Amino acid sequence: MYPVPRKPTAQSSVGRRLSSRSKAFTLFAICATVTLVNCSPGLQTQGTVTVVDEIGRTIRVPVHPKRIVSLAPSVTEMLFALGLNDRIVGVTSYCDYPPEATEKERVGDTLRPGVERIIGLRSDLVVASTSSQVEQFVYRLEQAGVPVYASNPRSVDDVLESLIKLGGITGREGRAKELTREFRSRLDTVARQIDAADRPRVLFLLGVGPLITIGRHTFIDDIINRAGGESVTKDLETDYPQYSLESAVASRPEVIFLQSGDTDLPNRLKQTPAGVSGRVYHLDDALLLRPGPRVIDGVEKMAACLHPQLFPESVGNNR
Repeated sequence: MYPVPRKPTAQSSVGRRLSSRSKAFTLFAICATVTLVNCSPGLQTQGTVTVVDEIGRTIRVPVHPKRIVSLAPSVTEMLFALGLNDRIVGVTSYCDYPPEATEKERVGDTLRPGVERIIGLRSDLVVASTSSQVEQFVYRLEQAGVPVYASNPRSVDDVLESLIKLGGITGREGRAKELTREFRSRLDTVARQIDAADRPRVLFLLGVGPLITIGRHTFIDDIINRAGGESVTKDLETDYPQYSLESAVASRPEVIFLQSGDTDLPNRLKQTPAGVSGRVYHLDDALLLRPGPRVIDGVEKMAACLHPQLFPESVGNNR
């Protein structure tokens, strides 16, 4: 399972707006140049292109890289969605979707990838998920001639932009555009259906001992907004803060998402409007905590929980 954000795998930087991402992608097109370099031990000399990754680093990557290593489940799902199965040579131990990902070589987990193993796979591109990942080992990989591209989506729009960028550097632009059109259409459908509906107050819990919730700048807060809810912790600046039980009860949530394994809801929260009405749900963590293509599924399923009268065919699991 992918680690929940309250653990060290939390992404720390605040995502750029979509317009900034678009400018970065324009820079990619303007600055593209081809040169001859040896990009990885044991590979033939090939052309490279200069790109700006999603944390602002200027790097050189091979034109249509052939041996790609993914260092996050969300990245792996993006690469498979782009149709790059045959070019993925390594993934982390957390990468379990699609099922074909489990057949790929394991290079360690998201916090401790094996640099020597990555180099041994003769990889010509590594895609990391956060700036913290890059800081840990980018120097060693770059010294070995392996470029590291950082994908760092912090919103649903960022996921779509990341797909476009990864499609661009892997030669799958057409597939990336096809996917983003489909996903935007689905998001627009949800937006139309909830447009006139009231927004229930939502308490999202990643843990209950102590309570761990979400702040306003998180990926999950964006999902709640798109699904037609309003987070009771929307004003918190910290991404994944500890939250007092008293504050949680006082917020009178109408819907609670409890994403803390098999842990039961604290008794006092059972007396809130959400607890009394039985509107306490658990959704698949992979749909909410992985900023990848299936986040669109997460928005749809959360919308069904928040507005069951509008989506009667699909409601999440009650706790």
